[in-house]
Amino acid sequence: MSLRSRLLFLLPVSLCLSCDDGSISQPEAASTEAARVQEPIDEREPAAELPESISPEPAPESAADFYASAVEHFVDGQFKQSVADFDRYVELNPGAERRLWERGISQYYAGMYDAGAKQFALYQSYDDNDVENAVWRFLCMARDPDVGIEKARAELLPIENDTRIPMMQVYELFRGNATSEDVIAAAREGDPNPTTLAGRMFYADLYLGIYAEATGDTEAAKKHIRAAAAADPSQLPISGYMHDVAVVHERLFEEKK
Repeated sequence: MSLRSRLLFLLPVSLCLSCDDGSISQPEAASTEAARVQEPIDEREPAAELPESISPEPAPESAADFYASAVEHFVDGQFKQSVADFDRYVELNPGAERRLWERGISQYYAGMYDAGAKQFALYQSYDDNDVENAVWRFLCMARDPDVGIEKARAELLPIENDTRIPMMQVYELFRGNATSEDVIAAAREGDPNPTTLAGRMFYADLYLGIYAEATGDTEAAKKHIRAAAAADPSQLPISGYMHDVAVVHERLFEEKK
């Protein structure tokens, strides 16, 4: 979320008064200036009206405001502020906490791995057939120096039947029972139409990229993440939020150059 700057418009004030003959009367100017300085100033009123286009953004107030602010901060790469906004959202709307996977993703990118893992574990009580939730908990645990990738794999949340193709193959990849080729083959299976295939390949690329990064294959990670970020969410059956994740992840790769 970008912050808008306030502009202060200063109106020029003449320190001199004109006489009838056009000359300048300095004493009158001085007394007038003294009187002007001594006048009380009402500091409640701005010196000038701010143009509407640059008016300051109001601080979030409602739960919905904090959610929107959290999402915007995430997209802008301000991950800790995003987490803070999600936390405030939960304070105002505690019933939403267990389904708030978005906060877990912000926590992951903010380096708050333990908190992220707990958020995804909590989400499992809301939806226990979401491979993406299991994957993001894995990623948080794998990044946590007190846990590591082997324990993350051993404690991968159980998923029985995520019907989205190729998510169950993605799940097996993170379990260590499938390859990237298996995921891509599953995405292409059944001769899907171009739009359906592109949607499947978005998820395949996103999670192949994230898995490659977690297992140390940076070049493969960049290739797949770039492919996912290049997808057009307005034309495909994919989550706009997860596309934002791909774009954010690609930007982080670029910033590391």
